[in-house]
Amino acid sequence: MHINDIKDIDNIKDIKDINDILKIHNDDRHIAKDVEAVVTSFNQGSMILEAIHSLCCQTTPPAKIILVDDGSTDAESVRILNAIQSSPGLPVPLTVLRRPNGGVSAARNTGIRQAQTSLTLVLDGDDRLEPSYIEEVSHLLRNHPSMVAASSRMHTFGILDATVCPCGGGITAFLARNCCPATHILRHEIWEQCGGYDESMQSGFEDWDFFLSMLETSPDTFIGIVEKPLIDYRTAPASSNVTSMEKRLDLMRFLIQKHIDSYRNHVTEALLGIESISISRLYGWESEILRTLASGQKPCSLSGEFMAHPSYGDGGMAAAVRIASSNPRRT
Repeated sequence: MHINDIKDIDNIKDIKDINDILKIHNDDRHIAKDVEAVVTSFNQGSMILEAIHSLCCQTTPPAKIILVDDGSTDAESVRILNAIQSSPGLPVPLTVLRRPNGGVSAARNTGIRQAQTSLTLVLDGDDRLEPSYIEEVSHLLRNHPSMVAASSRMHTFGILDATVCPCGGGITAFLARNCCPATHILRHEIWEQCGGYDESMQSGFEDWDFFLSMLETSPDTFIGIVEKPLIDYRTAPASSNVTSMEKRLDLMRFLIQKHIDSYRNHVTEALLGIESISISRLYGWESEILRTLASGQKPCSLSGEFMAHPSYGDGGMAAAVRIASSNPRRT
Protein backbone atom coordinates (compact mmCIF):
# COMPACT_ATOMS: atom_id res chain seq x y z
CA MET A 1 0.00 0.00 0.00
CA HIS A 2 1.38 3.38 -1.00
CA ILE A 3 1.00 6.39 1.30
CA ASN A 4 -1.31 8.02 -1.25
CA ASP A 5 -3.79 5.21 -0.61
CA ILE A 6 -4.18 6.14 3.07
CA LYS A 7 -7.39 8.13 3.39
CA ASP A 8 -7.47 8.94 7.11
CA ILE A 9 -3.92 9.93 7.95
CA ASP A 10 -5.15 13.32 9.19
CA ASN A 11 -7.67 11.67 11.54
CA ILE A 12 -5.33 9.71 13.78
CA LYS A 13 -6.85 9.11 17.20
CA ASP A 14 -4.74 6.52 18.98
CA ILE A 15 -1.85 4.10 18.76
CA LYS A 16 -4.00 1.53 16.96
CA ASP A 17 -4.52 3.99 14.09
CA ILE A 18 -0.76 4.42 13.79
CA ASN A 19 -0.20 0.67 13.92
CA ASP A 20 -2.72 0.23 11.11
CA ILE A 21 -0.98 2.87 8.99
CA LEU A 22 2.52 1.49 9.52
CA LYS A 23 1.58 -2.19 9.28
CA ILE A 24 3.10 -3.48 6.06
CA HIS A 25 3.16 -7.10 4.93
CA ASN A 26 6.74 -7.51 3.76
CA ASP A 27 7.75 -11.05 4.66
CA ASP A 28 9.16 -11.84 1.22
CA ARG A 29 11.23 -8.69 0.71
CA HIS A 30 15.00 -8.47 1.03
CA ILE A 31 16.32 -6.04 3.63
CA ALA A 32 18.99 -3.54 2.55
CA LYS A 33 21.31 -4.65 5.34
CA ASP A 34 23.92 -2.01 4.51
CA VAL A 35 21.43 0.91 4.72
CA GLU A 36 19.95 2.62 7.75
CA ALA A 37 17.60 5.58 7.40
CA VAL A 38 17.80 8.83 9.38
CA VAL A 39 14.56 10.82 9.43
CA THR A 40 14.53 14.29 10.99
CA SER A 41 11.39 15.90 12.37
CA PHE A 42 10.35 19.21 13.90
CA ASN A 43 6.65 19.95 14.50
CA GLN A 44 5.57 17.97 11.45
CA GLY A 45 2.47 16.27 12.83
CA SER A 46 1.14 13.35 10.80
CA MET A 47 3.52 14.12 7.93
CA ILE A 48 6.18 12.12 9.77
CA LEU A 49 3.98 9.05 9.37
CA GLU A 50 4.04 9.49 5.61
CA ALA A 51 7.85 9.56 5.65
CA ILE A 52 8.12 6.45 7.84
CA HIS A 53 5.42 4.62 5.91
CA SER A 54 7.29 5.28 2.66
CA LEU A 55 10.40 3.69 4.19
CA CYS A 56 8.45 0.67 5.37
CA CYS A 57 7.00 0.30 1.85
CA GLN A 58 10.39 0.06 0.15
CA THR A 59 11.06 -2.89 -2.15
CA THR A 60 14.27 -3.26 -0.11
CA PRO A 61 13.53 -1.69 3.30
CA PRO A 62 16.37 -0.26 5.40
CA ALA A 63 17.87 -2.30 8.21
CA LYS A 64 16.73 0.33 10.71
CA ILE A 65 15.00 3.71 10.94
CA ILE A 66 16.47 6.36 13.25
CA LEU A 67 13.90 9.09 13.85
CA VAL A 68 15.45 12.27 15.28
CA ASP A 69 13.05 14.74 16.83
CA ASP A 70 14.64 18.19 16.88
CA GLY A 71 12.80 19.51 19.93
CA SER A 72 9.21 19.48 18.67
CA THR A 73 6.86 21.68 20.71
CA ASP A 74 3.58 21.14 18.86
CA ALA A 75 1.31 18.93 21.01
CA GLU A 76 -0.01 16.86 18.10
CA SER A 77 3.50 16.23 16.78
CA VAL A 78 4.69 15.13 20.23
CA ARG A 79 1.66 12.84 20.60
CA ILE A 80 2.35 11.15 17.28
CA LEU A 81 6.06 10.75 18.07
CA ASN A 82 5.19 9.17 21.43
CA ALA A 83 2.79 6.80 19.72
CA ILE A 84 5.37 5.81 17.11
CA GLN A 85 7.93 5.17 19.83
CA SER A 86 5.59 2.84 21.70
CA SER A 87 4.09 1.20 18.62
CA PRO A 88 4.77 -2.56 18.63
CA GLY A 89 5.55 -4.76 15.67
CA LEU A 90 6.72 -2.17 13.13
CA PRO A 91 7.94 -3.82 9.91
CA VAL A 92 11.31 -2.03 10.21
CA PRO A 93 13.11 -1.59 13.56
CA LEU A 94 12.75 2.04 14.65
CA THR A 95 14.53 4.15 17.25
CA VAL A 96 13.38 7.62 18.31
CA LEU A 97 16.06 10.07 19.42
CA ARG A 98 15.02 13.34 21.08
CA ARG A 99 17.25 16.40 21.26
CA PRO A 100 16.85 20.12 22.00
CA ASN A 101 16.11 22.18 18.92
CA GLY A 102 19.35 22.91 17.12
CA GLY A 103 18.48 22.92 13.44
CA VAL A 104 18.35 20.30 10.73
CA SER A 105 22.15 19.96 10.41
CA ALA A 106 22.54 19.05 14.07
CA ALA A 107 19.56 16.68 13.89
CA ARG A 108 21.00 14.88 10.87
CA ASN A 109 24.43 14.56 12.45
CA THR A 110 22.82 13.14 15.60
CA GLY A 111 21.06 10.45 13.61
CA ILE A 112 23.96 9.61 11.28
CA ARG A 113 26.27 9.31 14.29
CA GLN A 114 24.04 6.50 15.59
CA ALA A 115 23.91 4.62 12.28
CA GLN A 116 25.93 1.41 12.11
CA THR A 117 25.80 0.64 8.38
CA SER A 118 28.13 1.67 5.55
CA LEU A 119 25.33 3.58 3.81
CA THR A 120 22.96 6.07 5.46
CA LEU A 121 19.77 7.46 3.98
CA VAL A 122 18.86 11.03 4.99
CA LEU A 123 15.15 11.93 4.74
CA ASP A 124 13.29 15.04 5.91
CA GLY A 125 10.19 14.24 7.92
CA ASP A 126 7.81 16.10 5.60
CA ASP A 127 8.91 14.26 2.45
CA ARG A 128 8.46 10.67 1.31
CA LEU A 129 9.96 8.10 -1.04
CA GLU A 130 8.67 6.02 -3.89
CA PRO A 131 8.95 2.26 -3.19
CA SER A 132 12.08 1.59 -5.26
CA TYR A 133 14.16 4.52 -3.96
CA ILE A 134 16.50 2.56 -1.69
CA GLU A 135 16.85 -0.30 -4.14
CA GLU A 136 17.78 1.87 -7.11
CA VAL A 137 19.84 4.56 -5.36
CA SER A 138 21.88 2.17 -3.21
CA HIS A 139 22.56 0.10 -6.34
CA LEU A 140 24.36 3.12 -7.83
CA LEU A 141 26.59 3.46 -4.77
CA ARG A 142 27.47 -0.22 -4.60
CA ASN A 143 28.53 -0.20 -8.26
CA HIS A 144 30.62 3.03 -8.13
CA PRO A 145 33.25 3.15 -5.36
CA SER A 146 34.11 6.81 -6.10
CA MET A 147 30.48 7.90 -5.64
CA VAL A 148 30.19 9.56 -2.21
CA ALA A 149 26.41 9.95 -2.29
CA ALA A 150 23.46 9.34 -4.58
CA SER A 151 19.83 10.33 -4.95
CA SER A 152 17.15 10.67 -7.63
CA ARG A 153 14.96 13.14 -9.42
CA MET A 154 12.01 14.56 -7.49
CA HIS A 155 8.28 14.89 -7.92
CA THR A 156 7.03 17.97 -6.07
CA PHE A 157 3.57 18.05 -4.52
CA GLY A 158 1.58 20.50 -2.42
CA ILE A 159 1.83 24.01 -3.87
CA LEU A 160 3.77 22.91 -6.97
CA ASP A 161 3.19 19.82 -9.11
CA ALA A 162 6.37 19.32 -11.15
CA THR A 163 9.32 17.05 -11.85
CA VAL A 164 12.69 18.44 -10.75
CA CYS A 165 15.83 16.99 -12.36
CA PRO A 166 19.07 17.62 -10.42
CA CYS A 167 22.10 16.42 -12.38
CA GLY A 168 24.62 15.26 -9.77
CA GLY A 169 28.26 15.26 -10.83
CA GLY A 170 31.68 16.12 -9.46
CA ILE A 171 33.01 19.16 -7.62
CA THR A 172 32.91 21.48 -10.65
CA ALA A 173 29.19 20.86 -11.20
CA PHE A 174 28.44 21.75 -7.56
CA LEU A 175 30.35 25.05 -7.57
CA ALA A 176 27.65 26.85 -9.57
CA ARG A 177 24.61 25.33 -7.87
CA ASN A 178 23.46 22.45 -5.69
CA CYS A 179 22.98 19.40 -7.92
CA CYS A 180 21.55 16.90 -5.42
CA PRO A 181 18.36 16.77 -3.31
CA ALA A 182 18.56 16.96 0.48
CA THR A 183 17.18 13.42 0.55
CA HIS A 184 20.03 11.11 -0.43
CA ILE A 185 22.05 8.06 0.55
CA LEU A 186 25.61 8.80 1.67
CA ARG A 187 28.69 6.77 2.48
CA HIS A 188 29.10 6.83 6.25
CA GLU A 189 32.90 6.90 6.06
CA ILE A 190 32.79 10.04 3.87
CA TRP A 191 30.46 11.74 6.34
CA GLU A 192 33.04 11.05 9.04
CA GLN A 193 35.93 12.14 6.84
CA CYS A 194 34.45 15.54 5.92
CA GLY A 195 33.12 16.32 9.38
CA GLY A 196 29.41 15.97 8.68
CA TYR A 197 26.91 18.79 8.29
CA ASP A 198 27.94 22.29 9.38
CA GLU A 199 25.72 22.87 12.43
CA SER A 200 26.33 26.63 12.30
CA MET A 201 24.29 26.81 9.08
CA GLN A 202 20.67 27.35 10.13
CA SER A 203 19.48 29.65 7.33
CA GLY A 204 19.67 27.20 4.44
CA PHE A 205 22.16 25.76 1.92
CA GLU A 206 23.46 23.28 4.51
CA ASP A 207 22.94 20.46 1.99
CA TRP A 208 24.92 22.25 -0.72
CA ASP A 209 27.73 22.93 1.74
CA PHE A 210 27.75 19.28 2.87
CA PHE A 211 27.91 17.97 -0.69
CA LEU A 212 30.85 20.27 -1.44
CA SER A 213 32.60 19.01 1.68
CA MET A 214 32.11 15.37 0.66
CA LEU A 215 33.29 16.03 -2.90
CA GLU A 216 36.44 17.68 -1.57
CA THR A 217 37.57 14.48 0.18
CA SER A 218 39.14 13.09 -3.03
CA PRO A 219 39.72 14.38 -6.58
CA ASP A 220 37.70 11.63 -8.30
CA THR A 221 34.58 11.75 -6.15
CA PHE A 222 31.13 12.40 -7.58
CA ILE A 223 27.44 12.23 -6.69
CA GLY A 224 25.03 10.09 -8.70
CA ILE A 225 21.39 10.64 -9.64
CA VAL A 226 18.82 8.02 -10.65
CA GLU A 227 16.95 9.57 -13.56
CA LYS A 228 13.50 8.80 -12.17
CA PRO A 229 11.39 10.91 -9.76
CA LEU A 230 11.66 8.64 -6.71
CA ILE A 231 11.38 11.43 -4.10
CA ASP A 232 8.03 13.03 -3.29
CA TYR A 233 9.05 16.52 -2.18
CA ARG A 234 6.49 18.59 -0.31
CA THR A 235 6.32 22.26 -1.36
CA ALA A 236 4.94 25.15 0.69
CA PRO A 237 5.39 28.95 0.59
CA ALA A 238 7.18 29.02 3.96
CA SER A 239 9.50 26.04 3.37
CA SER A 240 13.19 26.55 4.14
CA ASN A 241 14.03 25.89 0.49
CA VAL A 242 11.95 28.92 -0.52
CA THR A 243 12.83 31.27 2.34
CA SER A 244 16.58 30.63 1.97
CA MET A 245 16.44 32.28 -1.46
CA GLU A 246 15.99 35.62 0.32
CA LYS A 247 19.51 35.19 1.71
CA ARG A 248 21.02 33.53 -1.37
CA LEU A 249 23.83 36.04 -1.96
CA ASP A 250 24.93 35.99 1.69
CA LEU A 251 24.78 32.20 1.80
CA MET A 252 26.74 31.90 -1.45
CA ARG A 253 29.37 34.26 -0.07
CA PHE A 254 29.69 31.98 2.96
CA LEU A 255 30.02 28.90 0.73
CA ILE A 256 32.64 30.49 -1.51
CA GLN A 257 34.72 31.64 1.44
CA LYS A 258 34.44 28.27 3.17
CA HIS A 259 35.34 26.30 0.03
CA ILE A 260 37.67 28.93 -1.43
CA ASP A 261 40.31 26.42 -2.55
CA SER A 262 37.79 24.56 -4.69
CA TYR A 263 36.48 27.78 -6.21
CA ARG A 264 40.01 29.06 -6.80
CA ASN A 265 41.12 25.81 -8.45
CA HIS A 266 38.05 25.66 -10.68
CA VAL A 267 37.18 29.33 -11.13
CA THR A 268 36.55 29.00 -14.88
CA GLU A 269 34.12 26.12 -14.47
CA ALA A 270 32.34 27.88 -11.60
CA LEU A 271 31.83 31.13 -13.51
CA LEU A 272 30.78 29.39 -16.72
CA GLY A 273 28.34 27.24 -14.76
CA ILE A 274 26.68 30.30 -13.23
CA GLU A 275 26.65 32.04 -16.63
CA SER A 276 24.95 29.05 -18.29
CA ILE A 277 22.21 29.16 -15.67
CA SER A 278 21.78 32.91 -16.26
CA ILE A 279 21.56 32.48 -20.03
CA SER A 280 18.97 29.71 -19.70
CA ARG A 281 16.75 31.85 -17.48
CA LEU A 282 17.19 34.89 -19.74
CA TYR A 283 16.00 32.95 -22.78
CA GLY A 284 13.07 31.59 -20.78
CA TRP A 285 12.05 35.10 -19.74
CA GLU A 286 12.50 36.35 -23.31
CA SER A 287 10.26 33.61 -24.69
CA GLU A 288 7.57 34.43 -22.16
CA ILE A 289 7.66 38.17 -23.07
CA LEU A 290 7.35 37.32 -26.77
CA ARG A 291 4.40 35.05 -26.03
CA THR A 292 2.73 37.81 -24.01
CA LEU A 293 3.21 40.35 -26.80
CA ALA A 294 2.03 37.92 -29.48
CA SER A 295 -1.23 37.44 -27.58
CA GLY A 296 -1.82 41.21 -27.53
CA GLN A 297 -1.27 41.54 -23.80
CA LYS A 298 0.85 44.16 -22.05
CA PRO A 299 3.97 42.90 -20.22
CA CYS A 300 4.20 43.39 -16.48
CA SER A 301 5.73 46.60 -15.13
CA LEU A 302 9.10 44.98 -14.43
CA SER A 303 9.37 43.71 -18.00
CA GLY A 304 8.31 47.11 -19.33
CA GLU A 305 10.96 48.79 -17.20
CA PHE A 306 13.57 46.36 -18.48
CA MET A 307 12.66 47.11 -22.10
CA ALA A 308 12.96 50.84 -21.37
CA HIS A 309 16.30 50.40 -19.56
CA PRO A 310 17.83 47.03 -20.53
CA SER A 311 20.83 45.80 -18.58
CA TYR A 312 24.20 45.95 -20.27
CA GLY A 313 27.03 43.44 -20.44
CA ASP A 314 25.04 40.41 -19.35
CA GLY A 315 23.02 39.65 -22.47
CA GLY A 316 20.11 41.85 -21.40
CA MET A 317 20.40 44.45 -24.16
CA ALA A 318 20.67 41.70 -26.80
CA ALA A 319 17.50 40.13 -25.44
CA ALA A 320 15.69 43.49 -25.56
CA VAL A 321 16.76 43.97 -29.17
CA ARG A 322 15.45 40.52 -30.12
CA ILE A 323 12.14 41.23 -28.39
CA ALA A 324 11.78 44.64 -30.07
CA SER A 325 12.65 43.11 -33.46
CA SER A 326 9.89 40.53 -33.06
CA ASN A 327 7.36 43.17 -31.99
CA PRO A 328 7.19 46.17 -34.36
CA ARG A 329 4.84 48.00 -32.00
CA ARG A 330 7.51 47.73 -29.28
CA THR A 331 6.39 47.86 -25.68
